[in-house]
Amino acid sequence: MAIVYSPEYNRHQDKFHIENKARTDAIMNNLSKQSFFNKLNIIAPNRADLNHVLSVHTPEHVNFIDEFCKNGGGNIDFDTYATSQSYQTALLSAGGAIKAAQLVLNGEYWAFSISRPPGHHATSNKSMGFCIFNNGAIAVEYLRKTYGLERFCIVDFDVHYGNGTAEIFYNDPNVLYISIHQDPRTLFPGKGFINEQGSADGKGYNLNIPLPPGSNNADYIWILKEILGPVLKEFNPQIVFAEASFDGHLNDPLSRIELTEDFYSWIGQYLIEKHPGLISLLEGGYDLKALANSSLSFIVSMDPYLFLSENKNEKSNINDKFSYLQINKSKTKYKFKEEIEKEYLEKLYISPEVKKILSSIKDNFSPYFKF
Repeated sequence: MAIVYSPEYNRHQDKFHIENKARTDAIMNNLSKQSFFNKLNIIAPNRADLNHVLSVHTPEHVNFIDEFCKNGGGNIDFDTYATSQSYQTALLSAGGAIKAAQLVLNGEYWAFSISRPPGHHATSNKSMGFCIFNNGAIAVEYLRKTYGLERFCIVDFDVHYGNGTAEIFYNDPNVLYISIHQDPRTLFPGKGFINEQGSADGKGYNLNIPLPPGSNNADYIWILKEILGPVLKEFNPQIVFAEASFDGHLNDPLSRIELTEDFYSWIGQYLIEKHPGLISLLEGGYDLKALANSSLSFIVSMDPYLFLSENKNEKSNINDKFSYLQINKSKTKYKFKEEIEKEYLEKLYISPEVKKILSSIKDNFSPYFKF
C-alpha cells in the first residue's frame, strides 16, 4: 500500500482560491494522526518527463504554461490560476500519477497519488477547472508506451464531469472512461450527458452517469452496482484508475450531491475487489473536514488491516481476511461494503429519476455492453 505525496505541491498556491494547499495538507495531517500512519509507504514523486506530458498535451499548450509561469503567472481563465511555480508543480503532479502507476505495476496492491493541481478537466490543449495538465491521461499513456498495456478503465467519481479526460480518449476504444457526476445542466463544465458516448472507434467507451442534485449514497451505490459490475467484467481492463474526488460530499460548497464518508468507503472496497492493483488519483474536494475524513475512509477501505490488530501472530493465524476482520470488528468503525449496501439500499428510497437514468444508459449502451 503506497501513498505518493510531496510537500512541493504547496508551491502551486493561491490562498484566496478554493483549490489551494490546505486541501492536501488536510488529508496528510489527518493521516498523520492515525495509529496506522507508520504502516503507510509514503513515496515522493519525480517530475514527469516532458515527453510523457507531450504524449497527451500539444506542444503549444505545454509551452504556453511554461512561459506563463516564467512571466509570473496569474489567471489562466476565470477559475484556473498559475503561479511562477505552477509549471514545475504540475509536472510533479503528473509525475505523482506516473509513480502510483509504476508502484502498482511493480506489485503494490494499491497506490494513491495525493497531488495537486488536479487534472481531469485539462484537455489536450487547454487548462481549465483548476487543472493544468491531465495527470491521469499522462499516466495511462506512460503505461501504454512503457509497459505495452492495452486496455484501461478510468472510474471518475468527481461531482464534475472530467471533460478533459473524456476529450483525450474520446476516439479510443482501449480506454473506457466511466464518470458519475451531478447533472451537467446544473454544474460545471456543462458536459457529460448520456449521449456523449465517444466517437469513431471509441464510440461506446465514454459512459456517463449524470445524477440529479440531491442524489445520495443509496442512489450512487445502486446505480454503480448495476453498471460497474457487468461493464468491468465485459471490458476486462488490465488496469483500473480511480479519479478519486470527494466534492460529492453533502458538505462540499461546489455541489448539490449528498454523499457521506460511507460512500467513499464503499467505492474503494468495490473497486479494489473488482480489480486489485487500483491506481487512485486525487481530483476534487473543497470542504476541508469532509475531504480529510472522506479520503481517510477511502484509504482504509482499500486496506482495512490498517485499523486492526497490531498482533502479527494473531493476524497470520487467520488466512481468510474477512474472518479476521469479523473477529476484530469491535476494534474499529470499519464497515464492510455489504453492510453499507444493506444500510442504504434496504432503508433508503431510490428515486424514480435515478431509475430512469439507468434505463436510458442501458438503452444507449446496449450495443456495446450487456447489463
